[in-house]
Amino acid sequence: MTSGLNTSTIKNPIEEPEERRGPTNSQLAWEDLKKRPPAMISLIFLIIICLWAIFPSFFTAIFTGNDAFEINLRCCYLKPPGFTDVNGNYYLLGTDQQGRDVLSRVIWGSRVSLIVGIAAVFLSGCIGVTLGMVAGYFGGIVDTIISRIIDSALAIPFILLALSMVAILGPSLQNVILAIAVRTWIVYARVIRGTVLSVKENEFVVGAKAVGSRTNRIMFRHILPNVLSPAIVIGTLYLGRMIIIESALSFLGVGVPPPTPTWGGMLAHGREFLDTAWWIAFFPGVVLMITVLSVNLLGDWLRDALDPKMKRLTD
Repeated sequence: MTSGLNTSTIKNPIEEPEERRGPTNSQLAWEDLKKRPPAMISLIFLIIICLWAIFPSFFTAIFTGNDAFEINLRCCYLKPPGFTDVNGNYYLLGTDQQGRDVLSRVIWGSRVSLIVGIAAVFLSGCIGVTLGMVAGYFGGIVDTIISRIIDSALAIPFILLALSMVAILGPSLQNVILAIAVRTWIVYARVIRGTVLSVKENEFVVGAKAVGSRTNRIMFRHILPNVLSPAIVIGTLYLGRMIIIESALSFLGVGVPPPTPTWGGMLAHGREFLDTAWWIAFFPGVVLMITVLSVNLLGDWLRDALDPKMKRLTD
């Protein structure tokens, strides 16, 4: 006999609990960022600077309406912040020794600083990561040669090397980026070499070798993803230094040539008027300082987000 009950409608009284997934790494990083007001403020400020660099004409039209390259010595020579000319043009941060609007030049200067910083970080990172992976993976004579090149490069003062290269190649945006990148790749190479020495001993690398995977596949498929985190952290922390170096070269007169506005160039031009027109050098210096500080604070957060071990040590 069969019972009249439909077994398909009978529910199991003991139901298996649904599997709950925890927050992802990006969600944890975002929650950690919201708990750090300095890092969050730094992120907001850097977003503003990036927007300045991408759309300088748009923001100069909104904030000032004045051309950053227009020279007007007749009525706008060394005017203080808040000056308004006879045509009703308002100069929030004053004018420089050639009658140009300081705020407009500060906004346009962000483009050069970010281009040099990001391009130098990317170029030096590509060189350093590649050489570091080659040295750490192959070892032996290859590691020895690359290590001796690094030691030799460290013996040359950085500013002296950059000044020599720009003086030989000529001042331009491309040459400034090359002069900075040709020296800073060393930091990437040393850190990545040590990381590769540890990663290549892991089981997944040993297994890839055992099944006959090619060297290129092992290096770029298995090792590279595991060394990107320290490379990203180095790049973030060194971005502020790249901006400082570009400003230093412009300050010394071997950076991006005028009339292109740069923060370092504005500092160099304003040092002659510190007693009479302090605003020429003060405002670019403040923006430069806050930008570098914001990059460093955001880099500290990114380091903790990508390297939890380092965060536990600092806590």
